[in-house]
Amino acid sequence: MSIKRNIRTPIMHRAVEANGFVHVGGIIADDTGLSMGEQTRNILAKLAGYLREVGCDLGKVVSATIFVTDLSRKKEMDAVWTEVFGDTLPARATVGVADLGGGALIEVVAIAAKT
Repeated sequence: MSIKRNIRTPIMHRAVEANGFVHVGGIIADDTGLSMGEQTRNILAKLAGYLREVGCDLGKVVSATIFVTDLSRKKEMDAVWTEVFGDTLPARATVGVADLGGGALIEVVAIAAKT
């Protein structure tokens, strides 16, 4: 099995390819002062950019884990999520957490097929 690490940061690689899949590490919004919906929009735009860099796209996302600090605002996130993914909705889980740091309301981890 070959592993290809892409988009290095000081603490991780944003996208790691292995066994035909691209694993994308936790993504938070650039501006954590935004609403849950706008943080979601920013995160999905960043995810799309990371996937593009490795020759993939949002339509290939097969799974996502979403961490949110306030489950009462989940509908706001869901609205943007379904708008962006349309008919290519991935399998997903949404997990409530106490704190993501720095005012982040949401963090997304995703896996995409590299075909």
